[in-house]
Amino acid sequence: MKKDNSLIQNPEVQRIIRLALAEDRVNNDRTSKLIIPPGMQSTAKLLSKETGVLAGIDVFAEVFRLVDPKISVEIHKFDKEKLKYGDIPATVRGNTHSILRAERTALNFICHLSGIASITADFTAQVVNTAATISDTRKTNAGQRLLEKHATFCGGARNHRFDLSDGILIKDNHISALGQLGLSTKDIVARAQKRNLQGSLIEIEVNSVSQAEEAASAGADILLLDNMSLADIRSIVKKLKGTVLLEVSGGVTLQNVKDIAKTGVDTISIGALTHSAKTYDFSLEIS
Repeated sequence: MKKDNSLIQNPEVQRIIRLALAEDRVNNDRTSKLIIPPGMQSTAKLLSKETGVLAGIDVFAEVFRLVDPKISVEIHKFDKEKLKYGDIPATVRGNTHSILRAERTALNFICHLSGIASITADFTAQVVNTAATISDTRKTNAGQRLLEKHATFCGGARNHRFDLSDGILIKDNHISALGQLGLSTKDIVARAQKRNLQGSLIEIEVNSVSQAEEAASAGADILLLDNMSLADIRSIVKKLKGTVLLEVSGGVTLQNVKDIAKTGVDTISIGALTHSAKTYDFSLEIS
């Protein structure tokens, strides 16, 4: 697998990394200044201590480069590659003080992103041989969205909306607010169609079979089936499959995602990919 520098060349990613370094005050590491000889050189290995999927290796390397351009980071494995216990995805060489200054920030990124990629891969593995794809959501940590969505992509998911400007999704609170004006689901879809000058696909959240049928008959392009039972999902698939795209969200777990996928829906969106991912277990070991 070839290295792809497009992620770290993104100005937003550079901003995120620099903010993290500033937060850790890497230019004022009092401990290392006190006890590490200024000219000391070391080699450190990034060690995988579990099984999963790698994400954020270029971000890991960029942290060291920004702290000290003379540090060398040799990358042995790249994003999307599978990891097992004992693998060494990267080797870091350079000034010991500089390595220690960058260590925590670099690990924070790669542990978090690889954790997201790994849980995403677990979900995508459950829907193999079905028509469904796994997608992420906007339930991301503040300031980390671009990196976290990169991580879900590394785990095999499809990226859903990146932000509120990225597509039309009529949610339950839109419907509730317009309901106060007397608008029905059909009216709301029609209102969106009339004002949709860019011709974007219109997605609407529904929570019952009857509401799904109403939204589909009104011309919605995508239905977001929110927190529905398997029985209701199957009913909607039977009635509407092929006439509108069907997305399921809410209450999706590793235990039930396969059953949901087998209903024939097109997409399953999961907020837990980003808001509940366990940190991947890496360590950086000087030897």
